[in-house]
Amino acid sequence: MTNYKILFLDIDGTTLTPDDTIQASTKDAIRQVKEKGLEVFLATGRPLHEIQDIAKELDIHSYIGYNGAYATYKGKDVLKEYMSPFLIEDYLKTAKAHHQEMVLYTSEQNAFTAPFEEASVKKFIRAFHLKQNTRFQEEMKHSILGITLLNVNKESIPLYEENYDLHLSQVNVEGLKKHYDVIRDNVNKGFAVEQILKQLGIPPQATIAFGDGMNDKEMLETAGEGFAMGNAHPDLFQYAKHRTTNVTDSGIYNGLKSLGLVK
Repeated sequence: MTNYKILFLDIDGTTLTPDDTIQASTKDAIRQVKEKGLEVFLATGRPLHEIQDIAKELDIHSYIGYNGAYATYKGKDVLKEYMSPFLIEDYLKTAKAHHQEMVLYTSEQNAFTAPFEEASVKKFIRAFHLKQNTRFQEEMKHSILGITLLNVNKESIPLYEENYDLHLSQVNVEGLKKHYDVIRDNVNKGFAVEQILKQLGIPPQATIAFGDGMNDKEMLETAGEGFAMGNAHPDLFQYAKHRTTNVTDSGIYNGLKSLGLVK
């Protein structure tokens, strides 16, 4: 049996169920693999300043956030890759011209271009329990780690993709699927996993990852054992080595059990 060393877990739709809870089986599975000595990371599109309650509940202390732009291992930075301020300026102009909005994430705040009173903004903040919210200011453009575009129709997607090496990834959360994360081709969860493996001296074949959204594609491809949740975006399955059950049906537990890591 492969001597697995490290586990990467997406949050929304993978670790966290649609009703914002974590199944007992998921907690038990994480506890068991930690007892076996595996390093466990949360790997999310969320900003790291907004996941501490979840991390505390699971007793996890290492993270990939902002879809791979910022990673920490037990309190120490592994990587921090800011977005180009020229990209930020271009996106602001494009969004304004097409009456669209976005949230831009720094390492400390979620900066919205839209008023907080807007229903879609309220819904987004409520869905992800965002607390450190502010309005975007021009001086923030040099410290942006990630972007989510709000209420973008499919016809507008090429406007944001055509001039940069990046792609938009649909937020795989019910009721929020008109929102898209901006994923850089060279800075994503897979890139972050590679940097962590290099630093810790762990080979890809000793790596396990679980995800459900297209922002998990590169991570699942990088891991030796990549699991797509049963509730994953339909396009994700082709990039995963395995398919497990839904997040509401012990998906993480069943996947780890298939590798002989939990009982």
